Amino acid sequence: MTTAAPSKVFIAFQDNEEARPVIEAIQADNPEAVTVHSPGLVKIDAPGRLVIRRATVEEHTGRPFDLQQIHVNLVTLSGHIDEDDDEFTLRWNH
Repeated sequence: MTTAAPSKVFIAFQDNEEARPVIEAIQADNPEAVTVHSPGLVKIDAPGRLVIRRATVEEHTGRPFDLQQIHVNLVTLSGHIDEDDDEFTLRWNH
């Protein structure tokens, strides 16, 4: 019997300087994620789960970061959202 691959979740941001440290933090915390750059857009796909950690974004920006700030450059996403002050997680609840 084969096990089905986990459903993919994704998040996409405007491709700009403000979003770049968030994208870098996502890549650091989600090594299985695939990042696709398009004109003006960066889309990140991940199997099953994708997490954005405030602490990792702060490491990349060098300053305090409120996770609510990701919404400024957020274009679209796919998955169920679970968020608190420290993490923003996308996953499918099967």
